[in-house]
Amino acid sequence: MPFLNFLMVENWLTEVADSYGKKIGNLNYLFCDDEEILRVNREFLQHDYYTDIITFDYSRRTRVAGDIFISLDTVKSNAEEYDKPYESELLRVIVHGLLHLCGINDKGPGEREIMEENEDKALALWKNLVSQSDILHNR
Repeated sequence: MPFLNFLMVENWLTEVADSYGKKIGNLNYLFCDDEEILRVNREFLQHDYYTDIITFDYSRRTRVAGDIFISLDTVKSNAEEYDKPYESELLRVIVHGLLHLCGINDKGPGEREIMEENEDKALALWKNLVSQSDILHNR
C-alpha cells in the first residue's frame, strides 16, 4: 500500500461529496487482495470474477455511507496495463467508489464516459489540493 495522507484524502472526498450536494457519513474503505475481492464478489453479488472495486451503498438522503472494497492487486495491474502511476490509479478507484455513492453509475450506455469525466474532475481537485498544501508547507 502506498503512503497516502489520509487527512488530505478525507478532505478531498468531503469536497467531492459537497460538489454533489452530499455529506459523508459512515464511509469504510477496505483494502484487500484479489482473492478477497473475488470472495466478496461471489458471496454478495454472485459474480465470479476479479474487479478493482465493489461498493455497498448504505446512503440515506444526502448522507453518503457505504463499504468500499478495493483490490490493491487489481489496482496495481490496471496501473501497469494503462501505464499510470500506482498512486494515481488508486486515487481514481478511491473516488470512483464515492462517485457511485453520489449517484453516478457506469454500467449503462454512455455511463462509463460520464463516470470517467467525474473521476477526472475529482482528480483535478486532488491535484489542486496537493499543490495548495505544497504552497502552504513551503512558506
